[in-house]
Amino acid sequence: MLVCSDRRSLSRPVCLLVNGVILGLWLWLYWPLLDYLAVIFTRDDFRTNQVMLLGVVVLIVVRLRKEFARPRLDVLPQLHLPALALALGGSALYLLVERFLDINTVSASLFGLASYGLLGLWAAPRRWRQGLPAALLLVGTLPFGEHMQTFIGYPMRVLTAAIVRDGLAGAGVASVGVDTILVFENGVSHVDLPCSGVKSLWAGALFLVAATWIERRRLDFRWILTLAGFGGLLFVSNLLRVAVLTVVGEVAGWRLLAEMLHVPLGVLGFAGACAAAVALLRLQPPVERAEQVQAVLGCPAWLAPVLAAAILVMAVLYTPRPQTVLAQSAEGWHLPPGLAAEPLPLQPEEVEWLTRDGAESASRFRFEWRGDDETVTGSAILIASTTWRAHHNPERCLMLYGLSLDDSHTHLVRSDFPVRYISLGANQGHGRSLRSGTYWFQSAKRTTDDYATRIWADAALDRDRWVLVSILFDSVYDPHDADVQAFYAALHDAVSANLKGQ
Repeated sequence: MLVCSDRRSLSRPVCLLVNGVILGLWLWLYWPLLDYLAVIFTRDDFRTNQVMLLGVVVLIVVRLRKEFARPRLDVLPQLHLPALALALGGSALYLLVERFLDINTVSASLFGLASYGLLGLWAAPRRWRQGLPAALLLVGTLPFGEHMQTFIGYPMRVLTAAIVRDGLAGAGVASVGVDTILVFENGVSHVDLPCSGVKSLWAGALFLVAATWIERRRLDFRWILTLAGFGGLLFVSNLLRVAVLTVVGEVAGWRLLAEMLHVPLGVLGFAGACAAAVALLRLQPPVERAEQVQAVLGCPAWLAPVLAAAILVMAVLYTPRPQTVLAQSAEGWHLPPGLAAEPLPLQPEEVEWLTRDGAESASRFRFEWRGDDETVTGSAILIASTTWRAHHNPERCLMLYGLSLDDSHTHLVRSDFPVRYISLGANQGHGRSLRSGTYWFQSAKRTTDDYATRIWADAALDRDRWVLVSILFDSVYDPHDADVQAFYAALHDAVSANLKGQ
C-alpha cells in the first residue's frame, strides 16, 4: 500500500484532476504511435502477436485480482527516483528514435517501458519492482519475432544448415549441401509457427519472462544465465528438427513424412526446452511476497507541475524524421526497348508509407513484353533507396490481391542473377495456381532474392543504392520460358544502367 508522507491538504478530486492532466499530456506525447499499435493489434498479419497479447493481459488481470496491487491515482505522484528516471529517460530516447531512426517497434518498446516508469510514481516501490516482468511481457508482444527473423534469421539458418551438412558428411552422406538444406527446410516449414526456427527464441523469451513472474524469481545475473541456457536449448532443438527433416525428406526421399513431422518436432522441441527452463528457474531462490505494509514516500508539491511541464516540453519538441520527396516517374527508369509501360500512380497512403521509410523513388506501371513466341503482361514496381527500410518482403504485398502463396523458390536467370519466383492461388485453398510473380533486390554490384541479404548489405560503412524489383504477372508464366527469361534480363539490365548512371 502506498502512503505519501507529504499529502498536503489537497482533496481527492483535485489529485485526480492533476493526475488526469499528467496522463493526458503523456498520451499526447505518444499519440504518433497510435496508428502503428492499431496495425499491430488488429491486422491478420500479426495474429500471433494478438494471441500472445491476449494471453499476457489475462495473466496480468488474474495476478492483479489475486494480489490487489493497484496504483493509487487519488494521491499526487511520489518521488520514486528509479520510476521517474525510467519515465523521463525512456521518453527522451523515444524523441531521439523518432527523429533519427524512426523504427516503430523500438519507439513502441520505449513507450511501454516509460509508461511503466510513469505508473511507478503511484505504486508501492516493492510492488512496482516485482511487476517489471509484466511490463516486459506487454512490450514483448510487439513483433520482435518478425525483426529477429529479418535480422538474425538468415545467418542463423545458414549456421544451422552448415552444422547439419557437416554432421551428415561425418556420417557418410556428403551429397547434401547448405543450399539444398535451406531450400528443403523452407519448403516444409510454416514460417508463422513460433515453434519453428528463429521465432522460437522470441516465443521462448516471452515464456521465460512469464514463468519468472509466476515463479517469483529475480531478474538478476543468474536469470541471464538461465536465459542463455534456454536460448541454447532452443537452438539445439531446432538443429535436431532440421537434421531429422533433412534425413527423412532429402536423404531418404520421404518428403510427405517430413512435412508431417515438421510441426510435431517443433512443438516437442519447444516444449522440452521450456520444461528445462522452468527447472532451471526453480533452482533459484524465490522472491519474498510483498507484505501489505505502508511505504512512506515523499510526494513534494513541486513534483506534479515539474513532471507535467517536462512531458509538455517533450511533446512540443517531438519531431519525426524528415521525409524525402518521392519520385514516381516510370520514364526516369529508361525501360528497355520492347517493353511497353503504362504508369500506375501510387495511392496517397502508399506514397506516405514509402516516403516515411526513406524511398528515393518508386515507379509502378503496367507492362507488355512482346517476346518471340508469346506476350508477357503484368504490373511491376521499382523502389530505389539506400536504406533497407524502404524495401520489404514483396510476398506479403502480393498476397493482398486476395491470393494465397502456393510456392516460393529461387530461380537462377544467370549464375549471378537469382530471382524469387512465386505462385499464387485462391485463398480458399491450394489448387491450380492463378497468377505468378517475381522479385529481386539489385544494386550496382550484386543481385539477390533474399531479403535478409539485402538488409545485411546496409551493415557496410558505404551503403549502396538498391532497387527492389517486384513483378506480378497477369497469369502463370514458366520462369524457364525463353521469353520470360529475356524479360527478366532486359529489365535487370535497365535497372543496372540506371544504378550506374548511364
